[in-house]
Amino acid sequence: MKYNDIASLLESLSERDLAILESLRSHRALTTALIRRLHFPISSEPHEAGAGKSHATEMAAAVATIRVLTRLESRRLITRLHRRIGGVRAGSTGIVWQLGAGGERLLRARHGDPARRRYSEPSPSFIAHTLVAADLAIQLYELARGREVELLRLEAEPECWRTFLSAHGARQWLKPDLFAITAKRDYEEHLFIEADNATEHAPVIVRKALQYQRYANSGMHQQEHGLFPFVIWVVPDKKRQAVICAALVAEPRLRDLVTAGVFHVLTTEGFPHLIAEGAAFMPHHLISGGPK
Repeated sequence: MKYNDIASLLESLSERDLAILESLRSHRALTTALIRRLHFPISSEPHEAGAGKSHATEMAAAVATIRVLTRLESRRLITRLHRRIGGVRAGSTGIVWQLGAGGERLLRARHGDPARRRYSEPSPSFIAHTLVAADLAIQLYELARGREVELLRLEAEPECWRTFLSAHGARQWLKPDLFAITAKRDYEEHLFIEADNATEHAPVIVRKALQYQRYANSGMHQQEHGLFPFVIWVVPDKKRQAVICAALVAEPRLRDLVTAGVFHVLTTEGFPHLIAEGAAFMPHHLISGGPK
């Protein structure tokens, strides 16, 4: 794709078209339903930047969403995956989209990024995890739209990854699923968010928690921001919640972070409640439920 072609294509795309492409670049994969929630608000929802006009009903928004996505697909800017979330009965809402070759080249030119990303059909487990993380990110946007919180910053993978030096000087990586900074009541909260699909054994969760401890001990985040983020595991059900809580409490090396209330483990239903109320105002124990 030549520069003149890119410039011409950029001029032909609406602000919302570009916002959709940028969302797919950030989150790597999104269903039609998630794109609808993010970029096609209904009349009862406050507008999102780049969302364009609102729609009278959810059905009207859904029709507009698939119309725009089909147009972007016809121009090879996006592509649909073979796997559909929810099966055939889910209809168009379950279609999973990612950037197409044309969209990848366009955004690479727009951002001045020389590194080419190769988009192929991801594994089912990768897609499942990616979509859960994307759903949590979109919930943060929705809470900000509803003025429950102010969303100052949101980073998805790999932007949210952090590199640091261990106590022995070795370079290490911390790889959360999301990093967010929210604001409410004249205070900021920094959050590392882990989207848990109940697919990993408890020892894997403990190893990840110990990596958070090592990152905390490096002092890098504290030096820049004056605080260390809360670490939020969002799990599918209370059974999984209990498993992770028990594993974290049983690890003696995590005692300091557990006692300080850094870790929160909550179900999907409890996530918006914690964000709206603030993790700092939740009880300082691992299990953080929803509204009482």
